[in-house]
Amino acid sequence: MTTLLDFTNTVLPEGKVKVPPRPEPAPRPEITVNGTAITEEMVRTEAQNHPAETPAEAFAAAARALVVRELLVQEANRLGLAATPEALGEGRRETDEDALVRALLEREVSAPTADDAACRRYYEQNPRRFRSETLFEARHILFAAPQEDQVARARARDEALAVLAELREAPDSFAELAARHSACPSAGQGGSLGQLGHGSTVPEFDKALHTLQPGQFSSEPVATRFGYHIIQLERRIDGEQLPFEHVAQRIAAWLEAASWSRAVAQYIGILAGKASITGIALNTADGPLVQ
Repeated sequence: MTTLLDFTNTVLPEGKVKVPPRPEPAPRPEITVNGTAITEEMVRTEAQNHPAETPAEAFAAAARALVVRELLVQEANRLGLAATPEALGEGRRETDEDALVRALLEREVSAPTADDAACRRYYEQNPRRFRSETLFEARHILFAAPQEDQVARARARDEALAVLAELREAPDSFAELAARHSACPSAGQGGSLGQLGHGSTVPEFDKALHTLQPGQFSSEPVATRFGYHIIQLERRIDGEQLPFEHVAQRIAAWLEAASWSRAVAQYIGILAGKASITGIALNTADGPLVQ
């Protein structure tokens, strides 16, 4: 009986190992919408507009988008709609198809406006969405060392510990020590970073800020991908609940946009249910279909 080892060890006269040919990839099913083909080339071109973790996911998203567009354009043509492309700014304008789709949706899709009661209900149910951001005024001393250089990291930590010991002896010397030791451009301002909001810095730095009280500096050097930091919190400005009147228009816009997106998805679902579509399955509840 011939084994896999026997096969892979078979040598051709020229001394080359005999390797089985790679199987051809399975052909993709043809995608059509009421008989109109969406070619693979069209999908690959469209895929550039659909970032994804894998090429296959980008291809699938692009295919769905093109099928939806074709559905809408066909319906606009069936209804005999015409539309003049609008300017989009910076010298750009809608394509003829974009204009047709816009005209169709303006005519066929309607969504309720958000009244004051709906806006207030959303505001009361989501209070954390409507707080001003907590801000931190902080300064630091950076001992730079790339994350992959363990020797430099150890040296930077030792230097940080030494300066931290000096700081404990003379807490008012932070600006002077920053000017002398920090590898950050902020050294020229005594290490001051100004006001920082959530996400303004790397996560480790951000976390350390939340543990400090105004006037306090970090009890240990804080490690980040940039090196080690001695951090001092100068001031904390706590966020406050924003009055409903300040956010009412924003809430109304959010609610109306969400309602309109759901209405468009439902309309696309109706068109898809009536159409003959091959080579792809549409999920009209999928967000990307409504882009």
